[in-house]
Amino acid sequence: MKSLHLFLRFAIVGGLILLLLVPLMLIRGVITDRSEYREEAFRRVAESRAGTQQLVGPVRVVPWIERTTVVVVDKAGKSSNEVQITQGHWLQMPRQLSVDGRLAPDLRSVGLFKVPVYSWQGHIAADFAADDYPVREGRSYGTPYLAIGLSDVRGLVGTPDLRVNGAPLRLQPGVGMADALGRGLHAEVAGFADARGGTLAASRIELDLQVDGSRSLAVVPVGDDNRIALRSRWPHPSFAGAFLPNERRVDAQGFEARWTVSSLASDAQPQLRAGDPSTQAVEVSLVDPVDVYTQADRASKYGVLFVLLTFVGFLLFELIRQLRIHPLQYLMVGLALAIFFLLLISLSEHIAFWQAYLVSALACIGLQAVYLANVLGHWKRGMGFALMLTVLYGALYGLLVSENNALLMGSLLLFGILALVMWVTRRVDWYALGMGAPPALPADTAPRSPG
Repeated sequence: MKSLHLFLRFAIVGGLILLLLVPLMLIRGVITDRSEYREEAFRRVAESRAGTQQLVGPVRVVPWIERTTVVVVDKAGKSSNEVQITQGHWLQMPRQLSVDGRLAPDLRSVGLFKVPVYSWQGHIAADFAADDYPVREGRSYGTPYLAIGLSDVRGLVGTPDLRVNGAPLRLQPGVGMADALGRGLHAEVAGFADARGGTLAASRIELDLQVDGSRSLAVVPVGDDNRIALRSRWPHPSFAGAFLPNERRVDAQGFEARWTVSSLASDAQPQLRAGDPSTQAVEVSLVDPVDVYTQADRASKYGVLFVLLTFVGFLLFELIRQLRIHPLQYLMVGLALAIFFLLLISLSEHIAFWQAYLVSALACIGLQAVYLANVLGHWKRGMGFALMLTVLYGALYGLLVSENNALLMGSLLLFGILALVMWVTRRVDWYALGMGAPPALPADTAPRSPG
């Protein structure tokens, strides 16, 4: 009968742990919802200001129309000539492309959320070599033009300053037939073609522009030789895209990065010619160094471990010290452990993450210490459990701030806890506990018989 009682005790505690998964999952749902609200704030800023920006070009485009005569046979077997018209364009990439500029960062507030935005003062210089575009029978070419792709043209501030061989030229909206560039600007330049009509003359393009955007800026290396330099006062950049910087400096004053990309190492040119808009690019993002929602989500994943370890400690006290702890008291302690994660996410939206973590941990540890002092029958036992929780919260914070070593630290923590539980219970006679007898004492502490 005592063995059945012990089994039921373990079953009840296991059921309570499963029951506490419900509030823990609800809290994780709250964290996910808050993260989605933040993404909605990003979208609202992008809709009202400008979104992420990607610069493509400049490239020279020559539109063409080709008329081909084909023989068509109808159902009656009669043949006739039919003229088919095909449209296309010839793209020429710059021999050398230089992109330089400074990103002036700022923050836009949407409710509780702050969205990083920037204003890019860019200078672009492109050198084009003379180029013979193919001459085919039946193909006629239109007026050549210069095309510059920009993913969100709403971000343009003022009128860009375009110069071709030193002469100013006015830009117009759209990229013409070069649909692989997405949205952007173009300028017709009849002077690109010389008197022979089949050759694009060498030219130098210079463009100064100011572009507003949010979160990230990408530049597609369309030239044969590409040199890209970006700098900003934002101290927390994230470099992404197909190429990492060849040189970079990141400190409290901001960052500066340089890329040198050859067409031999990039697929950008063949991708553009094939009409593929997902071209390779270099990219820099202005990121929040402390993503409170990601850290809170990672912390909540350890909630079950907190509950499990606390309940294991309760069981040891209950069985070895012959204490009686009601299942409702187990449940109250588990709920107090779960509420920590809700406090953490709510406070971290208003104060720094480490401050929110400290306040939440102190509040929960203090509550547990006062409650457990009465549950366990002595204030020293309550303080002992509070000390155990302090160690657990400290270890969890170490896992959160050391992302690169989180797996190693977590594995060592679990191994250490398991080793401690096995050491404490190594002398326990579980059969004696099941029969209701007091647990066996270690050999070195057992009372000796007289004499």
